[in-house]
Amino acid sequence: MVFELQHTLADSGARAGVITTAHGSIPTPIFMPVGTVGSVKGVHQRELREDIDAKIILGNTYHLYLRPGTDILFKAGGLHKFMGWERPILTDSGGFQVFSLSAIRKLTDEGAHFRSHIDGSRHLFTPENVVDIQRIIGSDIMMALDECAPGTADYSYARKSLDLTLRWMDRGWRRFNDTEPLYGYSQSWFPIVQGCTFPDLRRESARRVADLGADGNAIGGLAVGEPAEVMYDMIDIVNDVLPTDKPRYLMGVGTPVNILEAIDRGVDMMDCVMPTRNGRNAYLFTPDGTMNMRNRKWADDFSPLWPESPSFTGRAYSKAYLRHLFIADELLALQIASIHNLAFYLWLVRQAREHIAAGDFKSWKSCMVEILSQRL
Repeated sequence: MVFELQHTLADSGARAGVITTAHGSIPTPIFMPVGTVGSVKGVHQRELREDIDAKIILGNTYHLYLRPGTDILFKAGGLHKFMGWERPILTDSGGFQVFSLSAIRKLTDEGAHFRSHIDGSRHLFTPENVVDIQRIIGSDIMMALDECAPGTADYSYARKSLDLTLRWMDRGWRRFNDTEPLYGYSQSWFPIVQGCTFPDLRRESARRVADLGADGNAIGGLAVGEPAEVMYDMIDIVNDVLPTDKPRYLMGVGTPVNILEAIDRGVDMMDCVMPTRNGRNAYLFTPDGTMNMRNRKWADDFSPLWPESPSFTGRAYSKAYLRHLFIADELLALQIASIHNLAFYLWLVRQAREHIAAGDFKSWKSCMVEILSQRL
């Protein structure tokens, strides 16, 4: 993997670049649609390519390990071939999913012991076997196993959690370097900065992560209960330490405003389930603000969802039609809203990139944050 930094700014941490992987190039800043089980919910791969123009998507190690399982994925030749997606894929290590299973998991130095949410069967993720699983998945970018501590954790818990994550990180890095890809193309491995909301822990973690010299670095453990301003402070602290010549991936964030604020602070890559999850709940993002498509006000509004949309979906369907589909509980409503929201998120980061290149990102972002905070 190669990262080329193309544009930086004097008045902002925002930057634009290109990540080149075996499955294609990714212009940054970039938003990555979440395809947890090898599928972006409600969106066909053709639509991801042609209507949304997603440059990279995510899969999840935890979910893919449980279903369809590593045997099937290996026989298929990896996730790219299994799902018919020829562009880059990033896989999370499953650490966040194990975090969310707090009632049915136990963390030890060995790894994360957990029960499947599907059938209750017992499993163990270690820093080593999570690398092995991601080798079988064949993702272009794989993530280290970490513990994602709650945003409200106290200092004692955060300290112990970070120590565990750092020990796991070193073991995962060794395993990555001691193993080879399975399908004839290179893979990259990103360590993850943790440390909750404590500046000293975040700095320590960022230094340890930077010292590894991996192809890129991730920032985890944010947007898990802490206030947005605290999240932004942690991003500033971490990006003051992480190397500028490697891509920075902010995991699981967030709203359109969160994304612009993260870009302003030097983040290159982001993902979140929000565009598709909110879309399935009739909540649309637009360049003029947000819309609840169940509201009566859209019932006889026959204007397009987004007249200037780069997506066919945004231009082709009216607000009245989409509201009708939601009220009638039609599955097409979920699909249209998901495609629309993803197209908007990808449009937003492309606009950010253009304004970084033009040198006026800071003023553009300030205007957009105000607009995007409105409810229509």
